[in-house]
Amino acid sequence: MRIPIHRDGWPYIGAFCAANAVLFLLSPWLGGIFAPLTLWCVLFFRDPDRVTPDGDGLITSPADGRLLPFGLAVPPQELGMGQEPRLRLSIFMDLFNVHVNRNPADGTVMVISYRKGRFFNASFDKASEHNERMSARIRLKGGGDGGDLAVVQIAGLVARRIRSDLVQNQSVRRGERFGIIRFGSRLDVYLPPGAKVLVTPNQHVKAGETILASFQ
Repeated sequence: MRIPIHRDGWPYIGAFCAANAVLFLLSPWLGGIFAPLTLWCVLFFRDPDRVTPDGDGLITSPADGRLLPFGLAVPPQELGMGQEPRLRLSIFMDLFNVHVNRNPADGTVMVISYRKGRFFNASFDKASEHNERMSARIRLKGGGDGGDLAVVQIAGLVARRIRSDLVQNQSVRRGERFGIIRFGSRLDVYLPPGAKVLVTPNQHVKAGETILASFQ
């Protein structure tokens, strides 16, 4: 069975496989103990295809994982979206989830901003404010000035690398890959006013497939 792998994963997989081979040469017992870690590394960087739902105004999950409790929060200041709190949907990705991120909606990237920070556990609310993050402000197709949403990649307790391929003024399509975080992390989505939420807290979601909300 072929497992699609994200290109960022090959150096890590190669290193794990090389270390595992050396351990097998030294001791089959040690090699056997390390083998599950090598398999985990392969699975961590898996990048399966997804079937993105059709329809106008749909906002899909940008990540695989579990939805944390919903709340109102002000979007990151660097995105220039004002001080009015918005509904924030947060997705916690554990070490066994697919970590490839996908665009939540059709639109245009208005702002992209990186901010250094700390590395609290990504399941904590304070991670949204204090952790290292990469933020993007996306103007939804046909939404006008009031149709902007924010999607924020947040480093977790052991995550030390956030990658985003988004650039300012780029047109994006719902379900397209745009980045990856390693290892263990969180994504926040700040919905535009008037969006109708279609998921519930603690629900497990899939990037590019699960519909989080609709916006007309």
